[in-house]
Amino acid sequence: MSAQPIQGFGSSKRQAARMAAVQAIFQWQEGEHGPAEIIDQFLNVRRSEGGEGGMRRDADQPLFKDVVQGAVAHKAELEQTLTGALAQDWTWERTDRLVRAILLAGAYELIHRKDVPPKVAISEYVEIANAFYDQGEQNFVNSVLDRVARQSRSPELAS
Repeated sequence: MSAQPIQGFGSSKRQAARMAAVQAIFQWQEGEHGPAEIIDQFLNVRRSEGGEGGMRRDADQPLFKDVVQGAVAHKAELEQTLTGALAQDWTWERTDRLVRAILLAGAYELIHRKDVPPKVAISEYVEIANAFYDQGEQNFVNSVLDRVARQSRSPELAS
């Protein structure tokens, strides 16, 4: 895993929001702060910080908040769905914590954000994985989210 996301990632406001949401979910998983406090940190302190842990000023704030709040609120359901989408010899606990944050955010959008086309959601979160990893985690994220999408939004993938 690289220490920081690739410079220039998040050229759109929505990409920047998704990147920040993944970072916020990762921080929440660490257990030191609750989701409301983390969201507040990102919106009021970390905006315009560069590199890892920052959030662009023009990031889509409503999307950021929705993904973080939604992933936290639906954590049990999302983890159950994601566990079912893992390969037979893999477990949720064995999955890297940052990858878990990426998968939680992606699964939340696939299952609960019907306004986001499934192919877009998968692509966005694969790109986030690509910003942090260079050892095949992107393929892992792609395959798991693809299984989630086929389970939850199969008709939309046929077109």
